[in-house]
Amino acid sequence: MSRSALLPRTAPFGDGERASLDAVLVNATPVQRAWLAGFLAGLDAAGGQPQAAPAAPPKASEPLTVIYASESGNSEKLAGDVAKLARKQGFKPKVVDFADLDVATLPKAGKLVAIAATWGEGEPPARAARAYGELMGEGAPRLDGVEFAVLALGDTSYAEFCAIGKALDARFEALGGKRAAERADLDLDFETPAADWIKGTLKALAPAAAPDNVVAVDFARAGGDEDAEPSRDPVVVEVVEHVNLNSSRSDKETIHLALAFEDGAPAYEPGDSLEIYPENDPQLVDEILSATGLSGDEALRKALLAERDITTLSAATIERFAKATGSEDAKAFVESGEVRAWIEGRNLIDLIERFPAKLTSEHLGTITRPLPPRAYSIASSRKEVGDEVHLAIAAVRYETFGRKRSGVASVHVADRIRDGAKLRVRLKPNKHFRLPADPATDIIMVGPGTGVAPFRAFVQERRATEAPGRSWLFFGDRHFTHDFLYQLEWQEALEDGSLTKIDVAFSRDQPEKIYVQNRIDQHAAELVEWLDGGAHFYVCGDAKQMAKDVRAAVVRAFETVKGLSSADAEAHVAGLERAKVYQQDVY
Repeated sequence: MSRSALLPRTAPFGDGERASLDAVLVNATPVQRAWLAGFLAGLDAAGGQPQAAPAAPPKASEPLTVIYASESGNSEKLAGDVAKLARKQGFKPKVVDFADLDVATLPKAGKLVAIAATWGEGEPPARAARAYGELMGEGAPRLDGVEFAVLALGDTSYAEFCAIGKALDARFEALGGKRAAERADLDLDFETPAADWIKGTLKALAPAAAPDNVVAVDFARAGGDEDAEPSRDPVVVEVVEHVNLNSSRSDKETIHLALAFEDGAPAYEPGDSLEIYPENDPQLVDEILSATGLSGDEALRKALLAERDITTLSAATIERFAKATGSEDAKAFVESGEVRAWIEGRNLIDLIERFPAKLTSEHLGTITRPLPPRAYSIASSRKEVGDEVHLAIAAVRYETFGRKRSGVASVHVADRIRDGAKLRVRLKPNKHFRLPADPATDIIMVGPGTGVAPFRAFVQERRATEAPGRSWLFFGDRHFTHDFLYQLEWQEALEDGSLTKIDVAFSRDQPEKIYVQNRIDQHAAELVEWLDGGAHFYVCGDAKQMAKDVRAAVVRAFETVKGLSSADAEAHVAGLERAKVYQQDVY
């Protein structure tokens, strides 16, 4: 056979087809031919459709375990990125949520990547707490022979920046694991450094030589619109409704925001969030420009309004400030150990006023970090509102050290956004906070304040789908008369049956404060009956105190109603969490 004719005449192709194939194959490298062979074998096994798993995966793929501890979904997203790239490099990745992790299996991992977020003041994400506790406990297994790498996510505005990732990194080593790559501690602008870390880490974990030239093709991911992820690209939307849900006599302000999508709303589900790209307070921007002597720099003003974070003050911010300006006073302050106590309740303007220094626009760019979007639980169902997304946003206002402060996104929405305004937004899916797959399953929802937002979406969805399951809502706020968010809608839902029962707690309407956890205590027997009958339990809102108090109330309910010991009641609720019957979306 000639060099220009690889296929014999007996091949089942016409003359033109044979010539075309020969033109491709004659110059193909051995690796390219091997890849094509594996691809065609997998495609054939899938019946010609790119939906099934490949028939011929690599003969000796390198196993890789990727575990993630995630609260907002960022760690989970990065774990998927690791798996995707690892698969292309000859690994056989297995991605495991900390919520599902059996710690006893880790010694068999061989190669391990952990991606962990830190929640609040140095705590693990709620779903990761059980497995994290086991890893840190005395009964944790040895990890001799395991190569590991840790990617830590955090927020430098918190004192315990990346504490969970740091603790895991140290613990893996203490248990005998071998560090394959140095840990990376990343702030909110993590995307680019995370991608670089993933590439370097997989290179460090890769086997010495590729065992095979056949490349695995993931046909299950190659097609099929029904499994496609909704778009995460930012889009511009129009505000079509802007209503304060609190009365004029309330000391709170909660904005109901309805957003219209020109090209159709993204494929969101009840339980998902929407991220808003806000702008900083123009008055605060002007104060910073004035204090730095840069008031005439319009390009800088535009950047500080929409691109740079000027409200978050952290130890890292002050260290960057001292380095950029060369301020000896700032350097001495960093070395004093007083920084973490001083930054509480302050922001960039306080730093500039305390340490006057000649600053340039480049300095401000170095000192500040990118302005991140703010996520809010979606308060609507597409089945009821069509191409809109509804949000409930509480305006954050307070005063510290003689200066009025405000939440960046919440007050931007409350004060500077009105009907007809444009906003840039992005969908943030949350597959760990979902209605039960079976619409006949009962649900219990606990959402004080704006924590009620996703449950408005849940009730709308159940109404639209005529779900037969019962729904029970616990709602709380300060005053019945002024702060009963969506009151008329809940009454209508009770009338049409999409909401079976509602219990409310208004903390300031009587001498003693009453909260949603107190209502759970009062209805403990019925709550246990619902849960024993298969009901799913949901909590949304404040993570620092409310969510913990609600969980403690559920544990107490099993203690008192079923006569369990405190340890057994705790174990029972932990089992509900592992079974994804007890779900939280807290912040």
